[in-house]
Order: sequence, then C-alpha cells, then structure tokens
Amino acid sequence: MKTLCVIFGGVSNEHDVSLRSATSVLKNVDRRKYSVRTLGITKDGRWLLYDGPVELIKTGEWADSSKTVPAILSPDRCHGGLLVLGEGGPTPVKVDVVFGVLHGKNGEDGTMQGLLELAGIPYVGCKVLASALCMDKAVAHAVLTGAGIKKTVLAVVYPRELENFKLLETRLAAELGYPMFVKPANSGSSVGISRATNADELHAAVGHAFEHDSKAVVEQEVRGQEIECSVIGGADPIVAEVVGEVAPPGGFYCYESKYQNDSAKLYIPARLDAQTVARVRVLAARAYEVTGCQGFARVDFFVQEDGEIVLNEINTIPGFTSISIFPKLFEAAGVPYREIISKLIEYALESAAGLE
Repeated sequence: MKTLCVIFGGVSNEHDVSLRSATSVLKNVDRRKYSVRTLGITKDGRWLLYDGPVELIKTGEWADSSKTVPAILSPDRCHGGLLVLGEGGPTPVKVDVVFGVLHGKNGEDGTMQGLLELAGIPYVGCKVLASALCMDKAVAHAVLTGAGIKKTVLAVVYPRELENFKLLETRLAAELGYPMFVKPANSGSSVGISRATNADELHAAVGHAFEHDSKAVVEQEVRGQEIECSVIGGADPIVAEVVGEVAPPGGFYCYESKYQNDSAKLYIPARLDAQTVARVRVLAARAYEVTGCQGFARVDFFVQEDGEIVLNEINTIPGFTSISIFPKLFEAAGVPYREIISKLIEYALESAAGLE
C-alpha cells in the first residue's frame, strides 16, 4: 500500500480555504489504496504531523490538539519523505506521494513544488514553473497573450506609482475605463480583490491589493458569463465534458460568496450552446498546455454577449471544498469525487515513474 501525505494549511491568506479543501480530500481519499499521513502548516509557519480527527482540521483546532508532533519534509532524498522530530531525535517516515492542498502563496506558487522536487517525492499537480507562472497574474497574462489566447485587458501597477496617484489614475482610466477590478498579482480565492467605479475607490482598491502583494494588476471589467473548466492530465489534457457557470451576487465572485455564505449561483451545466461549450473546452486545453500545467487545474473564462471568449485565469490548485466547482464538473460528467482524487494521485505516481 502506498503512503500518501496530504499537506494543508500554510502561511497564506488562503490558509482557511486550505483547511476546508483538505478536510474534503481526507474524507474522500480511498484508504483501501493509500495509507494516509496528514502534515499541517500553521499560519505562523510551524510544521506538524497530525494524527487526530479530520473534523478538527476544518475548524483549525487540529493545531492545538494533543495529536500533533513537529515534523518537516526533508529535501535530503535519503530520508524518503518526512523527518518526525520526536524526543528521541528525528525519525524518517517514508512517503510515496504528496497531495499538497495548499492554496495561495507558499504552496501554490512553486515554492512547495520546488521542495518536493528536491526531496524527489512525486506530487499531485503542476510543477514548479507552471505553478509560479499561473500564480502571477501579470506574467501569466504576458505568456497567454503571447500565445494568441485572448485575455482580459490588464495593466500592472507597482507601489511607487501611488506617489503620483493622479497620474496613475489618468493612465488607468484612459487604458481601461471604469469600472475596473484591482487584484494582488499573486493571490487567489478573490482575496484582496476590489471593484472600482471612480478615482476614490480605485485609490482604496490599489492600496488594499498592496496589503497582499508587492504588485497589483488592474483589469478592465468584462461583461459576460463567468465560465469555469476543470482539466486533468499532462501532454494530452482531459477537459471535463461539462463546464460550469458562476453567477455571483452583484456580479462579483468574492471570497464570502465562494467559501462562507454559498450565495453565488452555480449552473452545471453552464447556460451555453453546444458549439460555445466546445470552443471553451478547446481553449481550456490550449491554455493548460501553453502554461505547462499538468496534474490538474481550473481554467476560467468570460463568454461575452457577442460570443467572444476571454480567458480570465488559471488556478493550479483549485478548491476541493464541498461547494467547489472543480470536482462538481467532473462529477456532472460521471466521474465521482473519490475517483477524481484517486486519478490525480495515480497520475502523479505514473508521471514520476516516467521520468525515472
């Protein structure tokens, strides 16, 4: 039986989202196939091997329970996985594959992936370059538009530009026009994102984005349906046959409507004709390939009233909560949640074996 290590938490503004996703994964992983270890990272960066009730992970109580012991993921390949730091000294614990359910910085951005590469441990999801590229909205925009994939119109803003906000506002208003969406360049789950309809709101929105990252992106508002695609695989990606549509309250899919109050309306399947669905799925596979994704990702689009398809973003570790759209789309296509998890783990092992 293979040993699977699920890593969750992390030093990220998406820490709580990770706890929810990890809880769902741990409740649904096939324990007939895998012996499961759970390694949690607290908000202040402590690494703890946890061996208690799964339910305590979602609430955050796991970190203060009596069921933890300090442990780290060792980059030394002779250890084969974890070093458990008990009273008798460090003890190696072999790990065959890792499922890092870590959203945002220090988990989704290539940092954890780099550590796993050094350790020589197979892992679920995108590799270092694709993870870092897709996490940075400005860099991803440059790569995707360079490949001929239409993206939202975007401007990059740096903190020094706030010193002359009037000049900045004049430029953004001319390039993008109101309303605009302001986002941290490196963040997800709608954290730090604001909609600005005038100069005062724009100033506040840019300042808010800089609370989460040292670079912000400002995007022209796109009017249309927000469409999401689930993709798995590698060189020949598989796009779920069913695509979804998000209809958030007020037109903005914020953090609260995603994870807290479930107020966004989801349409599965999306309210699109078959021809448009086919075009979206082709573009999803193309964007996945261009950015070097493998394992899995969620690719999001806008479909405008005139039928034009505009790519919004690629999320390399999409949510796995009970209300997350990534597993829902495969489930709608006939692939159960538990089977999706097994497929992702099996792909990680097969992919690593192919490189040996």
